[in-house]
Amino acid sequence: MHPETLALRSTHFADANAAAVVSPLYLSTTFERDANYELPHGYLYTRAGNPNRHQLESALAALEGGAVATAFASGQAATMALFQGLQPGDHVIVPDDAYYGTPLLLQDIFSGWGITFTKVDTTQPLAVEEAFRPETKLLCLETPSNPLLKVTDIAAMVRLARSRGAITVCDNTWGTPILQKPLDLGCDIVMHSTTKYLGGHSDVLGGALVFREDTPVAQRIRQIQTLGGAVPSPFDCWLISRGLKTLAVRVRQQSAHAQRVAEFLSGHPAVEQVHYPGLESHAGFAVARQQMILPGAMLSVQVKGGAVEALRFINKLGLIIRATSLGGVESLIEHRASVEGPASTTPANLLRLSVGLEHPDDLIEDLRQALDVV
Repeated sequence: MHPETLALRSTHFADANAAAVVSPLYLSTTFERDANYELPHGYLYTRAGNPNRHQLESALAALEGGAVATAFASGQAATMALFQGLQPGDHVIVPDDAYYGTPLLLQDIFSGWGITFTKVDTTQPLAVEEAFRPETKLLCLETPSNPLLKVTDIAAMVRLARSRGAITVCDNTWGTPILQKPLDLGCDIVMHSTTKYLGGHSDVLGGALVFREDTPVAQRIRQIQTLGGAVPSPFDCWLISRGLKTLAVRVRQQSAHAQRVAEFLSGHPAVEQVHYPGLESHAGFAVARQQMILPGAMLSVQVKGGAVEALRFINKLGLIIRATSLGGVESLIEHRASVEGPASTTPANLLRLSVGLEHPDDLIEDLRQALDVV
């Protein structure tokens, strides 16, 4: 099926009670046994499983082309479960330009467990190859990256990891299964912050891991999910499943808007650089065209000057909202270095923009008038 059809069919629930077209919400934390003390529908306790979570996980696996999926209460909870599946002494390779919370987890939490990591530019195959150690078990990718939108050749990294006996996980939050399919390119695991495009309305927190095959690693993560209990509520699952129904049309429209915004910004005299893989000037343009259907709805812009000029610019915006996060229907902008804190390596003049569903002419006009003050 095409993605639009698959998203609708995979989130449809066959309601035996009332034949409801919209899936019911199962708020029950526990489920009744039959006279033989069996569980007729397989559900025991919501931490272990729930119809709404089962529906969401099945839909995510279908959309990404995976065998199984596990849903979590946040993207960070999903990432944490992934690292919890490692053993003391294991080594992880992570991108040098990744969501800042990922290396923080490894540094502040898992270093005490004896897990080590190396940050490397995953767009440079030789640098990645040199980062591998005998104890390397996991290669993490994030493409396009956050916040510089570097584009990594997924298939090339998968081949390298396999040659070293490591598994590859790709954060596909920005790509979404509508724009790129890392599992089809050989990745073992896809990670999502379902808070973002999959939910799509800035009103629900969640995360997920999708596995290409139901391997012992996938089974271990499911055990961590159940025993650890960092699972989304039934209502959270219901909201994300509802968001999936419109994912394809939202992301494609947002990507079209982002292309126009990026082209406008790249030609403005107050702009130093625009990071967007849909621009031919982007270093990853060719790779993005090869592995992405569309370049996405995220971009970063560096205004001329420093933090003062960047903050002056966003404070002048009237339509685009100053807020953290991304992937919702409304356009959001943030000064990334301020969010990441004193240890941030993000350029002080960089602003990350999540392009929403407002008319692109209106977005461009808002950016134009704000740039006049820089």
